[in-house]
Amino acid sequence: MSAQGVAAGRGHLVNRVKELVDDVGAARGAQIFAAHLAIEFPGPFSFLLASTIDATNWRAEQALRPAVVIRKVCGGNRTWRDAETHAVLASMLQTLHLWHEDPIPVLTELLRAPRPTVPLALARPIQKTQRARS
Repeated sequence: MSAQGVAAGRGHLVNRVKELVDDVGAARGAQIFAAHLAIEFPGPFSFLLASTIDATNWRAEQALRPAVVIRKVCGGNRTWRDAETHAVLASMLQTLHLWHEDPIPVLTELLRAPRPTVPLALARPIQKTQRARS
């Protein structure tokens, strides 16, 4: 499909959603949903508004795949706390992998910290962003 065709389809969809929101009817639930959709439209339909965003969650699912395999092979977690710990560690390790960072110094820093903390390797991008704004 051409860029012009995509733009035309996007415009048609946006106009159709606006029509539905404007003519929602008398049902209270539908009115609440329409008001919510009018505000939040860019969120769930962001892939239509920016060509760099995928229309599926395939990448996110593939990023989670190793953690799911480990959970299934090991028989799951025994408690909710174990499940939460596993989720946080899996997310952190995946983030470090995507950033091409070595996880050993980060895990060492976390284990040596006297109280919960954010490792420097994970805080660094936030600091860069804050410096760029100032």
